[in-house]
Amino acid sequence: MAIVLSVVPKRQAWSKKHEATPASAGRDAISAKAATRYEKMIDLAVYNTDGREIDSLKVDESALGSSVRYPLLKQAVVMYHANRRVGTAATKGRSMGAGSGRKLFRQKGTGNARVGNRRTGKRVGGGVTFAKGLRDFGKRMPKKQRKLARDSAILAKLLSNNVVVVDGLNFERPKTKDFVGILNNLKIERSCLVTISAEDVNLYKSAKNIPKVAVMPVDELNAGEICNYRKMLFTKEALLSFLNRDQHQT
Repeated sequence: MAIVLSVVPKRQAWSKKHEATPASAGRDAISAKAATRYEKMIDLAVYNTDGREIDSLKVDESALGSSVRYPLLKQAVVMYHANRRVGTAATKGRSMGAGSGRKLFRQKGTGNARVGNRRTGKRVGGGVTFAKGLRDFGKRMPKKQRKLARDSAILAKLLSNNVVVVDGLNFERPKTKDFVGILNNLKIERSCLVTISAEDVNLYKSAKNIPKVAVMPVDELNAGEICNYRKMLFTKEALLSFLNRDQHQT
């Protein structure tokens, strides 16, 4: 008696989940994920000087690099502190002291300990051993890296809710009391970097005597100054000019 065996092809026995997806579908999925990743918007409230919300702004994270580059930010902060070092500490070495370079007495035969000249660091009036000299501690970074670090610092402040936007800061005359009142209305109780669109002498003088508060034009922002303060206070005009800086450059 003959036995007939029927063999089912292995490919037919597979379920739908094992079927290969087209390459185009995979690319579409990746591009969709990338689009959703770079379309993140940050909502910012705009306040007046009395602390009432009067408007709102949306900030695209992609305008600030999409993510915080912590290694680059650390490099910029190290450069900032290094460039602030003066490096003027100096002492006189043995070559700068007064006195002859002649050996005081011969090496052997006197019964005394061997000595050199009188300017050695072991003698009173001699030079300092391993004397300090003028040094330059300065560091440099490429311009593009400095800009990326600055954008990362601002994005980090935005993500941690440490950015406050005010409609305007207009002072007819310097008045520290009025500026302190504005900070209190905006609930800024820690150190703060006030960023404005252009130099304002009255605003500078109003904030000059307030501890841990500094005023800086938006064009001079850098990662080191931003990281030195807990809060950032932008005027609306300064923030918009910063976000639209590429259009102004072209």
